[in-house]
Amino acid sequence: MPKILLIDDDPAFCLMLRAFLQRQQYEVEVAYTATEGLQKVRDGNFDVILTDFRLPDKDGLELMMQVKVLNDKVPVILMTHYADIRTAVKAIKMGAFEYITKPINPDETLLLIQNALQKRPGEEAKTAPESSAQFVHGQSKEAAQIDEFIALVAPTNLSVILEGESGTGKEYVARTIHQNSKRHKKPFVAIDCGTLSRELAGSELFGYVKGAFTGAEKDKQGQFEAAEGGTLFLDEIGNLPYEVQVKLLRALQERKVRKVGSTTDQDVDVRVIAATNEDLVQAVSNGLFREDLYHRLNEFKINIPPLRDRNGDVVIFARHFLGQANEEMEKQVLGFDAAAEEALLKYSWPGNLRELKNVVKRAVLLTKSQYITLQVLPSEVVTYTAAPTKEGQPAKPQLIGEETDLKSIHERNEREMILKMLEKVKYNKAKAARLLNIDRKTLYNKLKLYNIEA
Repeated sequence: MPKILLIDDDPAFCLMLRAFLQRQQYEVEVAYTATEGLQKVRDGNFDVILTDFRLPDKDGLELMMQVKVLNDKVPVILMTHYADIRTAVKAIKMGAFEYITKPINPDETLLLIQNALQKRPGEEAKTAPESSAQFVHGQSKEAAQIDEFIALVAPTNLSVILEGESGTGKEYVARTIHQNSKRHKKPFVAIDCGTLSRELAGSELFGYVKGAFTGAEKDKQGQFEAAEGGTLFLDEIGNLPYEVQVKLLRALQERKVRKVGSTTDQDVDVRVIAATNEDLVQAVSNGLFREDLYHRLNEFKINIPPLRDRNGDVVIFARHFLGQANEEMEKQVLGFDAAAEEALLKYSWPGNLRELKNVVKRAVLLTKSQYITLQVLPSEVVTYTAAPTKEGQPAKPQLIGEETDLKSIHERNEREMILKMLEKVKYNKAKAARLLNIDRKTLYNKLKLYNIEA
């Protein structure tokens, strides 16, 4: 019987979900705090972990990273509210299996758990099959420009930087470049630099030899070696530890890598495509990213706009995801009615393509007719209204009353500064804390104090 760990601080919700899952023949243990959940992970083996993002002692991202240290094979499903969509998308990049929005739908939850159980450990190889990298062409002028750039740079050996928000499809663009290059018969290896700690980044990228450190019982192949002759995709390159950036620069310049613990170099023939959701030029200015490495990677740059700026492409992608959902759930939903299409077009899609994919999949699961209607779309999508703007700038929230004491003025200014910094670093809280000259725990406390969704 599959064993599930449910971590949520709402006893009534846990009781409801536990009873439902037990009726589906799952064994369920419950923890009400992240600390309690981590202890259960240490003490037992679980097949799936379901955790709320907002816990009393840690947030879901911090919990997930600690779970991965204890057991990097167990799939983690994040439960979150729609206000945390941006965070949920980031969680996927950091290793979460999937996210689900509250209030949860039991059938949707069951489908996700079944999918997680079917994914065998190690099944998602870094050299994924070509079929999983299908690239959908939009009809907007932005999509046409991306296609033009791909056709232009793919046949070359130029290093490429892909810039865009999380969830905009940077890895799909990278795979398409690889598939249209002279290296298409060789491996495409993807690695998320955001998940690499300072201690592990070197051994993951370059490998290590037996005895290099405690626990190194045999030689390990690095990702450069795994991508030999092909393409190495470095996602979220801006999160790569500064010390490792030096070694990466050497690998790119000299086409040589040295495994951790080794005294000899190894020749490599690898094309590098890097992706980032932040402004690397600003990161260079702030001393967070090496300027020489930036120029070495930036032989060609493609900016991938967010979904909200690609007029008309939303429906194209939605229909593509509809086809995928039909196949996955063995359904035959034909499309979207006019009102549903209009709602999809008006919504801002902070989670970009991943959010759209999840919304469509959920709608296909819930619909009982041939067409998706407003009734099966999330209320946040259906009721969304764009914020009023003034001279092209987003409207700022109005303050009720006027602060006349220094404490209120200080809190207001501090809140605005935190919001501006979060926007500047694309909601990377670690970097925001560093630039604000506070530790991460202090930043998390202030986010809660000022009710900032980040």
